[in-house]
Amino acid sequence: MFRRIGINWLPGLLLGLAASGAWAQAASPASPVVTTLRQAFDAAWARQPEAQSLDMRRAAALARRVSVDRWSAEPPALEVSGKTDQLHRNDGSREYEIGLAVPLWLPGERASTAALADAEVRASTSRTLAAQLRTAAGVRAAYWDWQRARVDVLVARERLASARELAADVSKRVRAGELARADQHQADGALATAEASLAEASGALAGAEQQLRALTGMTPALAAEGLSVAEAEPAPAAPPVALGAGHPAIAELRDRAELAQRSMTLAGIQGRANPELNLATTRERGASGESWQQTVTIGVRIPFGSDSRNRARVASASAEAIEAETQLRLERERLTAEVDTARVRVESARTLVASAEQRAQLARESRGFFQKAFRLGETDLPTRLRIELEATEAERQVARTRIELAAAVSALRQAMGLLPE
Repeated sequence: MFRRIGINWLPGLLLGLAASGAWAQAASPASPVVTTLRQAFDAAWARQPEAQSLDMRRAAALARRVSVDRWSAEPPALEVSGKTDQLHRNDGSREYEIGLAVPLWLPGERASTAALADAEVRASTSRTLAAQLRTAAGVRAAYWDWQRARVDVLVARERLASARELAADVSKRVRAGELARADQHQADGALATAEASLAEASGALAGAEQQLRALTGMTPALAAEGLSVAEAEPAPAAPPVALGAGHPAIAELRDRAELAQRSMTLAGIQGRANPELNLATTRERGASGESWQQTVTIGVRIPFGSDSRNRARVASASAEAIEAETQLRLERERLTAEVDTARVRVESARTLVASAEQRAQLARESRGFFQKAFRLGETDLPTRLRIELEATEAERQVARTRIELAAAVSALRQAMGLLPE
């Protein structure tokens, strides 16, 4: 587990970081900055449509669940009617009726509707978590690409500083007659190559920053102290052999399958319209002068069912359930293989970091030896240039392997369904 990865081998690091930070501020002076992976994820998630519609989706799912608690399948309906002979005979015959029609639940419909509403609530939550994990995947990829590009720029700056120092030293010795003009050309060529490498690395960094800015809406910037290459995520303690239902991608498909099953069950029950309980009171008289009579009517309306009425709904829900269950099985297999691959990649990255650090240490020591030997005239310039190039490449390699280790741990957490920390 690692917290912060430091670089103590770059003398000009602070100048490079300051220049990079100044460029970013000049490009977008009023935009907020992002320095850590967690900040990048939070900013990116806040911009996602799923995050902005989350409250409304939850409210809709909860409202459907609450509606199941009513005692009627649909809201009651009021019926009012009147009958008169005024238009043809006008004997004073009148009849007025007011009634209430209450749709009733079909057998098992209320329980199935409640189960479907509960499944919708769970599916809404798991859909949000899966969307967060998908957002995290994009942010992690962009963030570590940015970190790789930034390390390349820092190493290129150090290489340029060393090339300038060497070119100045060779120029002095050429003027003093200690070295030939050919050596000056070689030193100037190495300086030009270093400048080109810095320009190329700066262009790649600008592209990586733009990609991360497009996801987060924030300007990538270095941490305040400016001495850390990356804020690495903590490595998982013990990756599971088999992924459980807690993985957001698996939970989303599992809840989708359950939702389809509940929909299929409810569609099978709703093969006919809901019966209705009718309660009405009638007030009537046969002719003028007769007394009014009042009656009360209680009735039940039971519609006949039809096999074809909900056949399309049942078939559609069944197809959705089969599709979700198949995807769930395939996704579980894919994620298990991805976790195994990511775990191997982490172990390999740790080995590469150890090897790169040992190589960098030897290269630094060799550079010190050859720098002293060159000043004393005991070695030639081509050898000195080769040693400088090897030392610079070794420093770049150790920085890149540290970034790759942090990215491998991040990929392992992504495969296990863990959000950035």
